[in-house]
Amino acid sequence: MHIEESFICGKHTAADCEDGIVCTPNFVAVIDGSTSKTPFRLDPTMKNGRFAMLLIRNYICQMAAEATLEEFCQGITSRIAEEYAERGISERMAAHPEERLTASAIVYSEHRKEVWMVGDCQAIVDGVFYENPKPYEQETSMQRADMIKGGMLPADARHAIEPQIIKAMLEGQNRLYAVIDGTPIYMPGTRLVSVRSSAVLASDGYPTLLPTLRDTEKALAKQLADDPQNIRSFVATKGLVEGNKSFDDRAYVRLTV
Repeated sequence: MHIEESFICGKHTAADCEDGIVCTPNFVAVIDGSTSKTPFRLDPTMKNGRFAMLLIRNYICQMAAEATLEEFCQGITSRIAEEYAERGISERMAAHPEERLTASAIVYSEHRKEVWMVGDCQAIVDGVFYENPKPYEQETSMQRADMIKGGMLPADARHAIEPQIIKAMLEGQNRLYAVIDGTPIYMPGTRLVSVRSSAVLASDGYPTLLPTLRDTEKALAKQLADDPQNIRSFVATKGLVEGNKSFDDRAYVRLTV
């Protein structure tokens, strides 16, 4: 296994970036901590998405080389559930998915020559593109886009769709789609892809994933210049905020095996 190139960039700063990259002799992973939907914080020094990312990053670093996708999902679920138990908030987290430590991860296993997709992430494996989006997100994104096109300020449009995002989480998180959040992961919502020679792993901070970092970054720059609020060529639940580098944190790894 050889890392050809990797890159990570926070939408605001590196210190509050909720994306992470793991590179060990056994695993390569991109982790995407989810944007918080409420002010609730398990750790007052950081947002829940970053806390989730750090826990997952540390877990992968000590994971057995022979681990399977199922073992990864069970193990990281237990690790996050431990955090809830230590704080005495297990019942609260069971009832409130919008407050959980939530993240997606895409992991390459060197031992198994597999890519595991848990949550909203994307990959190019042996030249073929794969994604694993949330089922509700396109409809919500279109509603936000229509509001902004109708004259609503982007911040107000985002605020307007947040109740729908939370409702979708209550109804679907680890019931209709998979995420890492300390509750049993919905395994039909995960993907496993065998790797023969190469893989690109990335978070959903890239609207267009291409075989090289240069081309992927170039596509992002064009998106930010032409449609910074993500309401036309690429429709999303959030857009570029003034002062930020992009509409989301982003992470990219290209490897050969």
